[in-house]
Amino acid sequence: MRRLRRAHGVWGEDILFDLREFRLPDGRELLLYGHAPHEGEVRACLPPAPDSEGGHLRWHPLRREWVAYAGARQGRTFLPPAASCPLCPAAEGRLGEIPFGHFEVAVFENRFPALTGDALPVELGGIETAPARGRCEVVVFSDDHHAGLGTLGEDRLALLLEVWGARAEALGETYPYVFPFENRGEEIGVTLHHPHGQIYAFPFVPAQARRAAQAQAEAPVIEGLLRDAGALVVEETEVAVALVPPFAIYPYEMWIAPRRRVAGPQALDDAERQAMAGLLGRAVRRLDGLFGSPMPYILTVQCAPRGFEAAFHMTIEIRPFRRDAGKLKYLAGVEQGTGVFLADVLPEDAAARLRGVSVGDAP
Repeated sequence: MRRLRRAHGVWGEDILFDLREFRLPDGRELLLYGHAPHEGEVRACLPPAPDSEGGHLRWHPLRREWVAYAGARQGRTFLPPAASCPLCPAAEGRLGEIPFGHFEVAVFENRFPALTGDALPVELGGIETAPARGRCEVVVFSDDHHAGLGTLGEDRLALLLEVWGARAEALGETYPYVFPFENRGEEIGVTLHHPHGQIYAFPFVPAQARRAAQAQAEAPVIEGLLRDAGALVVEETEVAVALVPPFAIYPYEMWIAPRRRVAGPQALDDAERQAMAGLLGRAVRRLDGLFGSPMPYILTVQCAPRGFEAAFHMTIEIRPFRRDAGKLKYLAGVEQGTGVFLADVLPEDAAARLRGVSVGDAP
């Protein structure tokens, strides 16, 4: 058991979370984060994952970006019934990834990774390749199979922000770009319903992330966005803002950002973390309340790539995949073929409608 202390992004005096470190039978790392020390006894878990050859990268000369190939991911678990969920706490008759009867937030190395620390080079004639060296982690938000970011309490969401920051800091020592995210809903390809996200640590800075970081290095884009948001603000506090960006590419897209420029969640202070947690939970409840059903979305935590820390302003970006009741937002011919997004809802109209959704408190 290690007790971690953090204050304002530097190891300090305030105890914010405890960490229990564990090794699964196949050697993968499991980390249990909580407000209280985790004392549960170890139970049985899934047998070791089968060996795979790992993945590799191929350079796309027209898009000028890497494409990752990982055939082992074809065998990943696909929509099991709740009684067989591998992310639920271990119980008699159910083997899962986490061999404990309870936990707050759990992080473990993905059983079916796209990037691995021991990936080997692959030689292909006429194509530039590289080993897919990196790390893929699963972040389980709760031991409650039916929970979600909109139902978890503010303290749990603050803990999740701390976990994202701790992992970004740790993985960033080895890899130049760390990307926490959540996919929610079968509509966008989720294969496990238990509330969870992932973290990818890349051996390179993806092209889209590099462009965004370079734009911020040239001008304080996010600071200007927050200053001039006006009617695009959905909710705000003294230290953080939830808004619809004026250039939203998805209907009802929302961003959450601290007013102060920080490189990632690891640099938030206590007040910023708590405010961001509250805005995040209410943002998800607003999206769920729009059409009276859980909103499928992609949530990304935009952290500074290595070398851009001083100029980068972190954001949490939620891109919903429903443009109206019963109508999904598809990325079709124009979006896929040209990269030009066609938006069906004006950002100003989206912000007004989101402000009108009653959110209340988490259940």
